[in-house]
Amino acid sequence: MIEIHNSLTGRKEPLQTLEPGHVRMYVCGMTVYDFCHVGHARSLIVFDVVRRYLRHRGYRVTHVRNITDIDDKIIARAAENGESMAALTERFIAAMHEDCAALGVERPEHEPRATQYVPQIIAMIEQLVAKDYAYVGADGDVLYAVAKFEGYGRLSGKRLADLRAGSRVEVNEGKRDPLDFVLWKMAKPGEPAWESPWGAGRPGWHIECSAMSVALLGGHFDIHGGGMDLKFPHHENEIAQTCAACGTPFVTTWMHNGFVNVNAEKMSKSLGNFFTVREVLPHLRPEVMRAFVLSSHYRGPINYSDDNLRQADAALERLYVALRGVTPAESVVHGAATEKFKAAMDDDFNTPEALAALQALARDLNVAKSVGDTAKAALLAAELKALAEVVGVLGLDPELWLQTRPERMPGEEGESTEAEPVAAEIEALVAARTAARRNKDFKESDRVRDELLARGIVLEDGPQGTSWRYR
Repeated sequence: MIEIHNSLTGRKEPLQTLEPGHVRMYVCGMTVYDFCHVGHARSLIVFDVVRRYLRHRGYRVTHVRNITDIDDKIIARAAENGESMAALTERFIAAMHEDCAALGVERPEHEPRATQYVPQIIAMIEQLVAKDYAYVGADGDVLYAVAKFEGYGRLSGKRLADLRAGSRVEVNEGKRDPLDFVLWKMAKPGEPAWESPWGAGRPGWHIECSAMSVALLGGHFDIHGGGMDLKFPHHENEIAQTCAACGTPFVTTWMHNGFVNVNAEKMSKSLGNFFTVREVLPHLRPEVMRAFVLSSHYRGPINYSDDNLRQADAALERLYVALRGVTPAESVVHGAATEKFKAAMDDDFNTPEALAALQALARDLNVAKSVGDTAKAALLAAELKALAEVVGVLGLDPELWLQTRPERMPGEEGESTEAEPVAAEIEALVAARTAARRNKDFKESDRVRDELLARGIVLEDGPQGTSWRYR
């Protein structure tokens, strides 16, 4: 039985689906005014793995991941660049898809854009106004009356009285309560706008997700996910809007992934420790980013550092080295490692323990290889590949992974002053060393080995000859 930590109740609960065998899951996606950063990558990978595992366990999954393509930041960035909002958003949506493909993040079943759902957004706001959960402010904006919704703050653990006490004086005099938030914003001259019963304007951010999730999954569905930073106010406001408009419980299980820190400090542009995916990937194998994300439990913080990335790289290398030179069996036999992997993933998607099961399997595979048990090695390799696919790693040929390295970062520790050797040069040196060993010229053999090692190349001698890999 799969158990998931429900942010709404604060405890692990068995996965319960409204429709047997079918998980309906909504995850908050990108606001497309800039490139994806490492924090986005974590959320994308986490919920990609959740989706993969649910499918692996036999569920049909309908995964919705929205795109916010109308927003104050988008309007401001387009004006700053001197381009249309549509041109800006299309460019960054394409970049997001490129980043997702590089990270092995699969496309969801639905990827709605807010601008495609304006009629549904307007209809939901009309419902809220009709039920007296929303009102038109003095400045023409339509606002949600937070005090009308009983239970506001349950997801985030916040109380209205505390929120009001800590709120700053509101500039917007059209609000009845400083906690009320915008559902429909009146457009300023030159801004994108849609016609509505309240005049030309555009949706507020929070209402977009409510309208899109209800349109595609219904007023009550199984899982809603997103980053911890979205719990308040975004997800809290989604609950208030959707429950009030639809009269349903909205979401059964809420999931939130933790923050990304950079060298133990919270990632932020102001601290100058802010990295986009496309800045990082030329210097890092994409699978290493996945392994790094999965090396920590999704609910806790994760520290983005050179040391942690190197550890993730080394962990993947051990798995690829184990697979090297083995042809996996055509059929998969599930052994003790599969049971450990399943137990870990059933326990709130405990990916660190699941990866530990893969490492144990790799050790067994290495033993089978060392004693020449090719039949057992083939079965273990097939099991390792099958489990790794569930979390989206080990997708490359071992030789390709081991004999390809990304660009080094400028000033990277251990950087050689010599030029990087190319494959043809390495093969020639390996052949020269093999000839020296055949002639019992062990001094020359050792010299070639040491030369390659100094240039970041590790040689491994085995029954099939000498293979090489980057260190």
